[in-house]
Amino acid sequence: MKICRFENRIVLVGKAWEIRAKLKEYARQYALLQDWINDRQP
Repeated sequence: MKICRFENRIVLVGKAWEIRAKLKEYARQYALLQDWINDRQP
């Protein structure tokens, strides 16, 4: 599973179940996708 963060987007590469699990994990931390994009922490 790879997560590539760019200035205005995030690209998740991996199997569908891995991506769904990672999105659920980040959903607990960020209310909106834009919040995740704007967060400058790696």
